[in-house]
Amino acid sequence: METILSEVGEWMWWIVAAILSIVELIVPGIFFVWLAAAAAIVGVLVLVFPIPLMAQIALFAVLSVIAVWISRRWFKRHPIESDAPLLNQRVRSYIGHSFTLEQAIVNGRGKLKIGDSQWLASGPDLPVGAKVRVTGEADGVLIVEAIG
Repeated sequence: METILSEVGEWMWWIVAAILSIVELIVPGIFFVWLAAAAAIVGVLVLVFPIPLMAQIALFAVLSVIAVWISRRWFKRHPIESDAPLLNQRVRSYIGHSFTLEQAIVNGRGKLKIGDSQWLASGPDLPVGAKVRVTGEADGVLIVEAIG
């Protein structure tokens, strides 16, 4: 088995790099790209220098650890900023927006219609049709205040 892998040489590492790159495209996150880079570097080194198979594997392991470590430090200092930070936090995305009450707020509870959904609202007693602004949320209930 080792002789077959030895004959494949740098191609084996470039194939591994390609497979890891494809996995990176399929699996969310930024991890496999660093392993792919380590495999590609080993492929280049094997092309230039005659390195035994066990040393190639050890080199791949060391380069993988170094690449992941460097990338984690880099992303800790330079986090990726989302263009839609509230994408999966729908309730928080309504804070600051104005809506019309669908159901009167009585004893501190009522309902807002936002889009095609109804949301529980909490605030001062107000009649149906009153304009309110969402000021916060608590346990999925929108906290509102009357607008002028």
